[in-house]
Amino acid sequence: MEYFLLITGFVCMLVGILGSFLPVLPGPPISWVGLLLLYLTKAVPNDYWVLGITLLIAVIVAVLDYVIPAKGTKRFGGSKYGIWGTNIGLVIGLIAPIPLGVIIGPFVGALVGELIHDSQDHKRAVKAATGSFIGFLASTFMKFVVCVIFFGLFIMKVWEFRSSWF
Repeated sequence: MEYFLLITGFVCMLVGILGSFLPVLPGPPISWVGLLLLYLTKAVPNDYWVLGITLLIAVIVAVLDYVIPAKGTKRFGGSKYGIWGTNIGLVIGLIAPIPLGVIIGPFVGALVGELIHDSQDHKRAVKAATGSFIGFLASTFMKFVVCVIFFGLFIMKVWEFRSSWF
C-alpha cells in the first residue's frame, strides 16, 4: 500500500505540472493531492502545517487562475464586456475542439466583448484582448511555479525518508 500511495502521489505531481499548462486540469490542487498521498504513507510523518499551508496556496492559486485574465483585461482598459468576454472565451476555448482554444478563447472573447461594447474603437478592443492574453500567461506561470514547488517538497520528503522506502 505504501508504494501505491508513493507512486500515485508522484503521478499526481506530474499531472499537476501538466495541469499548470492545460487548463482542463487544475494543476495546483492535483499536485496538492500528490503531497497528501505522500503524507498518508507510514514512512512520512504527518505535518498538518505543511498540508494546511499548501492547501491554502493551492486554493488561492486555483481561484486566481480565473481572476487574473479578467483583471488583465481590465488593467489594459477593457470594460465589463471585455471581462465577460474573457471568461466566456475561456470556457468556450476549453470546450471547443480547436487547437490552442484555451489561449485563443480568452483573447477572442475579450476582443468580441469590447467590440460589442464599442464597435468603433478597434484599437482599445485589441489592447484589452492583449491584456487578457498577458493575464492568461501570468496565471499559467504562477500555476507552474506553485506545482514545481510542490514537486520539490514531494521529492525532498521522499529523499529525507528514503531509508523507510528501501
